[in-house]
Amino acid sequence: MADALNNKIFQDANKARSWLEKLLWVGGRSCGYCGVVDESTPVKGREGYYQCRACRKQFTVQVGTVFERSHIPLNKWLMAAFLLCASKKGMSAHQMHRMLGITYKSAWFMCHRLREAMTPLKGALGPMGGEGKVIEADETYFGDTDAMAIKKPARRHREGRAQQARRGVTGRARRSGPFLPRRERNRRCTPHDPVHER
Repeated sequence: MADALNNKIFQDANKARSWLEKLLWVGGRSCGYCGVVDESTPVKGREGYYQCRACRKQFTVQVGTVFERSHIPLNKWLMAAFLLCASKKGMSAHQMHRMLGITYKSAWFMCHRLREAMTPLKGALGPMGGEGKVIEADETYFGDTDAMAIKKPARRHREGRAQQARRGVTGRARRSGPFLPRRERNRRCTPHDPVHER
């Protein structure tokens, strides 16, 4: 990982910008405001800025990304994204501010913005098994009832002592697919529970 951090895109903001331009503008330079492709000219005296002929706005490669409207250099953003993705257990904002040499407030802002960008959109993943696939779901309780003795007596209209001491587990599986177990905090789960509707 130490060798990867010595990459030039993490050390120089201009090299980071040109790397991001090659990555995002494969089909041509597109305006971040109106989306028109290859209808822009470089702005003299402002490296990395382009003037769109269609909407007449100036833009950079950062427009429309999580790096937009930030005074933090782009190479710091790329290094922060790399560190968040490369660390197994994530990374705190304190560790980020020590490694990048920026303030804690900036590191906190960067971490939150990057984590928000990494969250999947609602409905983007689609149904669990795919369109028209059959999902089977079941629930059970597990645990040793003798080892988990309950001091309170069971009341009427409540679950029995065995179910109170055990943990509820639901499982969902696609036919000829992976099995997805999940521990349920609410033991009274039904087939119409929102978990099964995902």
